[in-house]
Amino acid sequence: MAEILDGLKVSKEIKQEIKAEVEKIVAGKRRAPHLVAILVGNNGASKAYVNAKVKDCEEVGFQSSLVKFPSTVSESELLEKIDELNKSKAVDGFIVQLPLPDQIDQEKIINAIDPRKDVDGFHPENFGRMALEMDTFLPATPFGILTLLERYNIETKGKDCVIIGRSKIVGRPMSILMGRKDFPGNSTVTLTHSYTKDIEEYTKKADIVITALGDPHFLKGDMIKDGAVIVDVGITRVDDDSPKGYYLAGDVDFDSCAAKASWITPVPGGVGPMTRAMLMKNTIIAYKTSVYND
Repeated sequence: MAEILDGLKVSKEIKQEIKAEVEKIVAGKRRAPHLVAILVGNNGASKAYVNAKVKDCEEVGFQSSLVKFPSTVSESELLEKIDELNKSKAVDGFIVQLPLPDQIDQEKIINAIDPRKDVDGFHPENFGRMALEMDTFLPATPFGILTLLERYNIETKGKDCVIIGRSKIVGRPMSILMGRKDFPGNSTVTLTHSYTKDIEEYTKKADIVITALGDPHFLKGDMIKDGAVIVDVGITRVDDDSPKGYYLAGDVDFDSCAAKASWITPVPGGVGPMTRAMLMKNTIIAYKTSVYND
């Protein structure tokens, strides 16, 4: 049976480290880091995720603010708020929770964020710096996966890594980061997607499989080789007959893959908590490097 890459455990350790750092900052008579979240509309998943981020801020000692807009907000109103946050010396980083309503150009919103406050790591400038292996904010989920592999000392150098899914948020940046000249990294990376023929031909040869599809139980045990490291980014609500009426499923068929893998992330409790912890990490990095932090 595979050993567990316990994202919940590691994320708690990281938040404790950040909390200790914030306590030293405050003890030195400096203000605590400040993270702002912008929430548009009433999407249940988005609300839950933003509320979790606010709770994380409280845990580590950050100041946090939540800015809510109705789903009918205009693009110009949202851009005006972003400009205000960009200019504020009291704000170190902020996020705009995605997805956004149809009347708003998502790319225009992302491009409007000051790259120095882009703690989600989505701005083209930060993405470009990441691709060039320069210091920058990394997208929170890939950052969380890298940190999890690092904390468990998973060997990546010279390994064959297959990534399933090419989203701008996870798959594409993950493919860049696993191929970088660093640890974790130095892997030979194959990025697969919906048009890839016979994905199992790639996954059966892979030392590391990272899947971010949103397709429950997609990756089966007969699609991986013995001893593979499996990282499951997917999380989907699947209806069942339980009192809740659903359960949370990853992209990986856990039981069959765990029987063959060396390491595997659970769902929930794997990548999700790491994503949230890395947002806190990016915020304190923004605080320490901010031109406004005097």
